[in-house]
Amino acid sequence: MNVVVIGGAGFIGSHLVDRLLAEGHVVDVIDTLSPGSLANLADARATRGPLKIHHLDASSSEADSLFGMRRPEVVYHLALFDRHDRSAQAQAQAFSSALATLESARRHGVSKVVAGVPASSLYGQPAASALPMKESELVPRGVRGVAARAVVDLLTTYRERHAIEFTALAFSSVYGPRQAPSGGVVAALHEALLTDTAPTLDGDGRQTRDFVYIDDVVDALVRAGDRGSGLVINVGTGVQTTIRDLWTALRGGAGLDPISGPPRIDDLPRFAVSPVRARIHLGWSPWTDVSTGLRRVLAPD
Repeated sequence: MNVVVIGGAGFIGSHLVDRLLAEGHVVDVIDTLSPGSLANLADARATRGPLKIHHLDASSSEADSLFGMRRPEVVYHLALFDRHDRSAQAQAQAFSSALATLESARRHGVSKVVAGVPASSLYGQPAASALPMKESELVPRGVRGVAARAVVDLLTTYRERHAIEFTALAFSSVYGPRQAPSGGVVAALHEALLTDTAPTLDGDGRQTRDFVYIDDVVDALVRAGDRGSGLVINVGTGVQTTIRDLWTALRGGAGLDPISGPPRIDDLPRFAVSPVRARIHLGWSPWTDVSTGLRRVLAPD
C-alpha cells in the first residue's frame, strides 16, 4: 500500500514510518524539517525500504503534485499543531494545511486521511469529575482548540461531500525515544536528569497529565488507517500522573529536587482521556504503563 506521512521526520511521524516500512508499505514522507529532523529517520533510511523523503510544505503545489504521482491510499497528517507555537498565525496555518491536504486528497483519489490533533485543546476546562474525557463533547479551549475543532469539521465536510474517509486521533501526552527535550514533559525531565539540572516546573507540579507511550500511539495510528472512519478517537491511557510523580519515577531517588515556577496561564490542573472509543472502533488499548515506558526512555533499545 502507498502511504504518505506528513510530518514523517518528527517524533511521532518517524516512529510511524518505521512501523509502516516494517509492514511492507511504500512510504513517502513530506516534512519541512522544522522541527522534524532527518536524524529521526536514520533507522528507516538504513533499512533501504521503499521510502522517499520530500523536503516540502504540505500546502505547496509540489506536495499536491506528489499526491498525483504517488496516488496514496492513506495519508497521515501529523504536522498540524506545533507544541510550542500557539500563535494565531500557527493555528491558521494548521487549518490551511489541513484544507490543502484534503483538497489534494479529493483531486487525486485518496481514500483515507488520518489526522493528529491535541486532545487537551479539544475538551475545554474539564472538571475533575469528568475525567477521563470522552469524545462526546468537543469544547474547544483557546484559539488552538478552535482550530483543532475546525480541522475536525473540515474532515467531516470532505467525508460528507467527497467520500474521503477520515479518523482524527486526539493525542494525550505522547512520550518516548527520539523526543526532543522541548517536545514534551518526559523528554524535558529526562534532559534535566542527564545534565544533573533541577527541572523548573510550571506551577507546583501537582497538575496531572495522561502519558501514553509512542509504540502504543503508533499502533493506534496504523489501526486507524482502515478503521474508525468518521470519528474523533482519543489516544491515551485514561490514567492521570502528576508531574512531580513523573520526576520521582524518572530519577529513582537520584537527581535534584524540582523548582516550582509560575504556572502557565492556559495550563490545565488535571487532564486525561478515555480510550473506550479506541477499544470499540480500533480494537486498540494502551499496553505500556508509565513505569515501563520510562524504563524504555532511560534505556532505549
